[in-house]
Amino acid sequence: MNKDTLLIVDDILANVKILRTFLSNAGFNVLIAVDGKEAIQVTENAHPDLILLDIMMPGMDGFKVCRHLKSQENTKDIPIIFMTALTEVADKVKGFKMGAADYVTKPFLQQEVLARVNAHLTLRKQQQQLQKRNLELDAFAHTVAHDLKNPVGAIINLAGLFLEKYSVNTPIDSEGIKKLQFVEKAGQQAINTIDALLTLSGVSRHANLIIEPLDMSMIIDSVIQQQIAHKAEEYQAQIDLPDSWPIAQGYAPWIGEIWVNYLTNGLKYGGQPPQLTLGADTQSDGMIRFWVRDNGKGLSEEEIAQLFTPFTRLHNQRAEGHGLGLSIVRQIVERLGGQVGAESEIGQGSFFYFTLPAYNAVQKR
Repeated sequence: MNKDTLLIVDDILANVKILRTFLSNAGFNVLIAVDGKEAIQVTENAHPDLILLDIMMPGMDGFKVCRHLKSQENTKDIPIIFMTALTEVADKVKGFKMGAADYVTKPFLQQEVLARVNAHLTLRKQQQQLQKRNLELDAFAHTVAHDLKNPVGAIINLAGLFLEKYSVNTPIDSEGIKKLQFVEKAGQQAINTIDALLTLSGVSRHANLIIEPLDMSMIIDSVIQQQIAHKAEEYQAQIDLPDSWPIAQGYAPWIGEIWVNYLTNGLKYGGQPPQLTLGADTQSDGMIRFWVRDNGKGLSEEEIAQLFTPFTRLHNQRAEGHGLGLSIVRQIVERLGGQVGAESEIGQGSFFYFTLPAYNAVQKR
């Protein structure tokens, strides 16, 4: 676990020594600055998680340091707790107006300092999580709007063209049938996006799941025959399955979604034609690793790092998608107590896997 980093800014070395010893023993990384200019330099270089800032310093006092840090984009969000012997309300108000998070009054009580530091670090982390979620929601809204707008727009446009050309009692020729096929495809794209969003919502809100032994052979047969058969035929794919599967525990509908995503990606990004091999390994830690290997072009380390990130597409030029698939897989598997991952080399294809608790291992716990 990474330690939080604190910066103590005070020109009185006795104060610095006491605080540094106490806060280091409390588990923090502690940096020191003895004047305002050094405080700014250390903050810009090290970017501490919180600053304990003395007000009464020669030259550049704490108010000026705070004003400067709060005016800079890369340091404005760092919480600052003023350390001061000043007790006047006007001084405290001045500090808060400049963006200070809190005050501790000298001579300070160590436990009070620790409590205030922990409180503002917690608050800052919650703010960062909220900011991250807001960014994800923005990306989510953009992705949904984009991925629903395109197929729905195609349905509207093609339906308009169709109605314009084929009035009542007009025979449908090959061009008309092709337009209807486009309408059907666009409608299916919209449904796929909506299904993905509903699955993602379900992963987030399900509190109680029916966890039971999985008949993986039945799940995969259903996925292949009912959900990806047309794509496999379109890509002229070969899918090789093992003779038997080890028994894991999970929630069958979600496991089906995992295989749909993995196999669909294998068909889209595999070789020409795609050759997919599925399998499973029983691990020593009581987990079973299920996997699919393709014969595609492979992925770089940078691309692998982005795979399970929401709203990320790696290959826009070849395949259509909604940017949610592998993110959903990760959330499903983690909700079921497993992990996801991928291994690949350029020119060597890709290997996607997920783990689930083995049935026997779960029973013995």
